[in-house]
Amino acid sequence: MSYVTVHAAKTTLSIIGENHGRRVRMSHLAVVGSHKVNGVAKLHSDLMRKTIFSGFAQMFPERFTNVTNGITVRRWLKQSNPLLSRLLTEKLGSAWENDLEEIERLRWAADDPRFRAQFRDIKRQNKIALAEEVDRRTGIDVSIDSLFDVQVKRIHEYKRQLLNILYVITRYNRIKAKPDDHWVPRTVMFAGKSAPGYAMAKAIIRLINNVSTTINQDPATLTRLKCVFLPDYDVSLAQTIMPAADLSEQISTAGMEASGTGNMKLALNGALTIGTLDGANIEIRDSVGPDNIFIFGMTADEASQRQANGYRPREIVAENPELAMTLEMIRSGAFSRGGSDDARMVVDRLTSDGEPFLVLADFATYCEAQDRVDALYRQPEEWSRRAVLNTVGMGPFSSDRSVREYAERIWNIRSVI
Repeated sequence: MSYVTVHAAKTTLSIIGENHGRRVRMSHLAVVGSHKVNGVAKLHSDLMRKTIFSGFAQMFPERFTNVTNGITVRRWLKQSNPLLSRLLTEKLGSAWENDLEEIERLRWAADDPRFRAQFRDIKRQNKIALAEEVDRRTGIDVSIDSLFDVQVKRIHEYKRQLLNILYVITRYNRIKAKPDDHWVPRTVMFAGKSAPGYAMAKAIIRLINNVSTTINQDPATLTRLKCVFLPDYDVSLAQTIMPAADLSEQISTAGMEASGTGNMKLALNGALTIGTLDGANIEIRDSVGPDNIFIFGMTADEASQRQANGYRPREIVAENPELAMTLEMIRSGAFSRGGSDDARMVVDRLTSDGEPFLVLADFATYCEAQDRVDALYRQPEEWSRRAVLNTVGMGPFSSDRSVREYAERIWNIRSVI
């Protein structure tokens, strides 16, 4: 091995970075000081090995492992959704509370019309509870007969609340243009908090609220589309949202979400996921079945390649008149009630060369996936069948399983029970 090669390897793996003044690389220090390194979802663990820690993975291959995240079933099903919990216990007994994989035994129920009817009725009652909470917090009246489309998570550009609100505006424009079409009524709900100093996240929140005000006051779309930003998001609110959601928005830029747990909570409670192949979405797809999830957009490898080739979002806008109209409405202040500085900042970000989260690159396939959502929701029996398959397919995503795997493969300890 040459001196240059050895020197390059030492520089790459060094705990001290030299490029912008000497500083400690905390991630390198963590890898060197740990006996195991975990990525909390299969994709994230693979990306760590292949990209940011590739040199360490070659040097210490035995350190790198994967234990996918899990959720606490006692909180996110038994406590949050007592109606569904009672139905599961009626069919299975109570063993599922401590061994979520027990619910796999209910897969037959997806094809049972009586069970599907019970499942739908429970979802409806949970939607009533959420509608009442929405009214209490915002004064907005939402129809429980509409599709409850939910994106609840930290407000961040990589989680792409912007992709969602761009589609909401586009859907609004479509309804205005063809009001007599057979539109599936939809209530789009956002909730989440941002870091205090994150200016773009604050601009996104303001945009969502401004768009919501415009849409919710327009009599032409009043019964077809509502948009709500729920304030003061916390665990208590989440426990009301998760059981009531019909559609779970998991639309982060592929390769950027470590795992996600909201995707697990929503699917466990019978929401169908619309999402990218990112984080634990991949494992959820494999567990519930590819026909029971709405996948769209680039893979992590494709997203990386798109950036490497030079991403120019203005070219996408030029080829998509609907998207161009949506962005111009935002830029011109159509939703901003006189103050459009934040709106222009959002549009400038989305259309800047190399925009790191590839929002506009996935817009067309996201719209196509939303068309598939509408088509399925028009078939309530089939929607219910797939919703049941999501619930009963979530057995592997319990925190009990995660803790057991940590104990066996990372902590090297055994249960005393």
